[in-house]
Amino acid sequence: MTNRTSRRRFLQGLGGALALPAFESLLPRAAAVASAAPLATTATGAPLRMAYVYFPNGALQAPWWPTGEGKEFTLNKTMEPLAAVKDQIQVLGGLDHVNATAGPDGAGDHARASGTFLTGVRVKKTAGADIKAGVSVDQIAAQRVGHLTRFPSLELSCDAVRKSGSCDSGYSCAYQYNLAWKGPATPVAPEINPRMLFERLFGPGKPGERRANVALRQKEQRSVLDFVLDDAKALNRELGGRDKLKLDEYLGSVREVEKRIAESEKFGGTPDPTAETPPGIPPRFAEYLGVMFDLLLLSFQTDSTRIATFLMANDGSNRTFTDLGFPEGHHYLTHHRNVEDMKAKVAQIDRFYMTQFAKFLEKMAATKDADGTSLLHNSMIVYGGGIADGNRHSHSNLPVILAGGAGAGFTTGRYTKLKSQPMSNLYLTMLDKFGVAGVEQLGDSTARATGL
Repeated sequence: MTNRTSRRRFLQGLGGALALPAFESLLPRAAAVASAAPLATTATGAPLRMAYVYFPNGALQAPWWPTGEGKEFTLNKTMEPLAAVKDQIQVLGGLDHVNATAGPDGAGDHARASGTFLTGVRVKKTAGADIKAGVSVDQIAAQRVGHLTRFPSLELSCDAVRKSGSCDSGYSCAYQYNLAWKGPATPVAPEINPRMLFERLFGPGKPGERRANVALRQKEQRSVLDFVLDDAKALNRELGGRDKLKLDEYLGSVREVEKRIAESEKFGGTPDPTAETPPGIPPRFAEYLGVMFDLLLLSFQTDSTRIATFLMANDGSNRTFTDLGFPEGHHYLTHHRNVEDMKAKVAQIDRFYMTQFAKFLEKMAATKDADGTSLLHNSMIVYGGGIADGNRHSHSNLPVILAGGAGAGFTTGRYTKLKSQPMSNLYLTMLDKFGVAGVEQLGDSTARATGL
């Protein structure tokens, strides 16, 4: 069965192409569709997107929070890089993740923080295969509206990919290295290599060649599928009852690939951007984050997907930032015990992450969307983490920014202090704005977040 096992692995790696960009000339039709079934579209008919960007280890509180409130607020030192897009963000205070607190589970705040961030549930403390989280908000959306784009969702990371092993005080690594959860025991592994992500979206080759390469790949995929199905039919006659069930499961995965190819062909040709294919993972972390943010922007611009998560680094990351002028690791520094020198270094790291995010938002704001506004206007982008104060491992009043969203009806350009409530309440509101109706509970949600 070695050849058939290899074939199955090959099939699991088969991918599709991606959709065309959203064109202004198609808006009347899009608007008509939106009025009939407003799924992931704005009032103008332009696509609405959502993304969740995670930064690790909490934030130093004093330089994070703005002064003032409402429209009359001033960005503090950590958020100063957002000055150019200040009128297109909403700083949110008062959001909590109670299920990330220790409780009877003891240590393991970093694993709980990331495992809870988009699910709102208390993850099971285990380092074995019996992991248990919940369905994350992005995957709830993908299950409802993912069929509208080539890729139901995209998962990105600038960290390792791990689904097993013990990482934090008896918690599985799956919780720290995966933001997206398709099911309680099914994390969705992110892509960490820019080249692999680019070729997954646009196909291999140089500009001008990719469309033909994708068409050739799809033709080859169909040939392989036909061969496998013929092979399976012949094999079926030789198998017993239990093995026939296994074969049926295998054929189910083959049919899923067939469905994906058919879906990709339904969307038409593949965009072929003038950008060169990234060579791989850049040596400098800032460049790495930058190219992944650029690919996220490109995936939204081409309407390849409308849903994404981006884990910039795992919670608990002890990455060093020698470019900032000091050798200590991030996690080590967050346990600063109020030592001023350590706090100053944490603040620099917080600002470093914010700077990369700000560059992404500026590019989103400068990219025209199909309705004449911008990608940022028509996107809801959460930037935050599951830990508030890294020194105390607190999980209340989390550092959260909601960028964009004006096209969805959010009021931007302000600092909104909410009464203490689960962060899951924000996600219910975002799902409503996204056209995903009927979701009454997400994790520990208690109501919709209002006044946004």
